[in-house]
Amino acid sequence: MTMGWAAGVLLALALGGVILYNGLVRKRNDVENGWSQIDVQLKRRHDLIPNLVATVQGYARHEKELFERVALLRSQALGASDLAGRLRSEGALSGAMKSLLMVAEAYPDLKASANFLALQEELASTENRIAFARQYYNTAVNRYNTATETFPGNLVAKGFSFGRRELWQIDDVAERAPGRIADLAGDGVTKEG
Repeated sequence: MTMGWAAGVLLALALGGVILYNGLVRKRNDVENGWSQIDVQLKRRHDLIPNLVATVQGYARHEKELFERVALLRSQALGASDLAGRLRSEGALSGAMKSLLMVAEAYPDLKASANFLALQEELASTENRIAFARQYYNTAVNRYNTATETFPGNLVAKGFSFGRRELWQIDDVAERAPGRIADLAGDGVTKEG
């Protein structure tokens, strides 16, 4: 009788461990899916940047240093080797894009250009998509981190190397309504410490 009871307890613990493990895997996959959604939109934004720079450059040739900075930051964002580096690079690129769009504000002919207006609309749409994807990602990260840090999930998480994930947070300066394109480019990032 005692052997059967002990075997039942062990079986229940093993089954509970499997359920916790599978839940952590699902949550980790949600985080990775969330990041892949952000990544798709960031690539879309990166594809828009050269056209936007070329359009602004046609009107503001004396801003060569800014154009070079945007190109360099875009390359760094594309080449970042880890998530934290990518988030920092994307934040710096957003700041440079904001400067580029502020330059565009000084040129009425540029602001009236059909090409610039189309690019501006595409960038605004992309930034909105990034914001929605970031919201999903951060929700998934919060669920995952909570599951890996609370009992009994933390026991399984430590045993199978489920580590903490970083949130993608927006700088306070960038907390603006996404209606104006100059505001959209201010999406700097910080990582949670």
